[in-house]
Amino acid sequence: MSTILHITASIRGDESVSRTLSTKLAEKLAAEQSAEVVERDLSKNDIPYVSAERFEANGKAKEERTAEQQELAAIADTLIEELQSADTIVLGVPVYNFGVPATFKAWADLVARAGTTFKYGENGPEGLLSGKKAYLVAVSGGTPMGSDFDFMSPWVKFFLGFLGIQNVEVIAADGIMGQDGEEKINAAKQTIEAMAA
Repeated sequence: MSTILHITASIRGDESVSRTLSTKLAEKLAAEQSAEVVERDLSKNDIPYVSAERFEANGKAKEERTAEQQELAAIADTLIEELQSADTIVLGVPVYNFGVPATFKAWADLVARAGTTFKYGENGPEGLLSGKKAYLVAVSGGTPMGSDFDFMSPWVKFFLGFLGIQNVEVIAADGIMGQDGEEKINAAKQTIEAMAA
């Protein structure tokens, strides 16, 4: 059975457009592929920020860690295993102040592990998570996706590519606080229906 990793980051709970749209996509893909969906809600604020001690623990091989380092690295181990096990990744990410939510950046800092999700080769960094498909459901109140001040979607695509996930498709509902917000949300829903058809 294939696995879909569904990551959400909005603090708005059931009112979140990025959560609603990405859930719709994850459910459609799961039904088509007979896949299991693994949920990771970053808004629960249970993802720690990287400290010097956690960074050192995350960089060590499991057999070389102290008991304290094993505890510090446990959450990163879990998050990395979720990524490694997933065939498809669905990200529901809102734009917060022109970038990703802080919790999403904290997640990224934990899953980027040299020797595990990427390595340094003769030509620089090489991603180790190739062969996966990712969907970025990007939602903003006013930032147009692809504009000069859209720092969120290019960063997410670059980061996934850094890990070896090059096949990234963006579904945007951007500028939804404008007069045509509902139209943009409906257009994103229609895009998801067509993609999953």
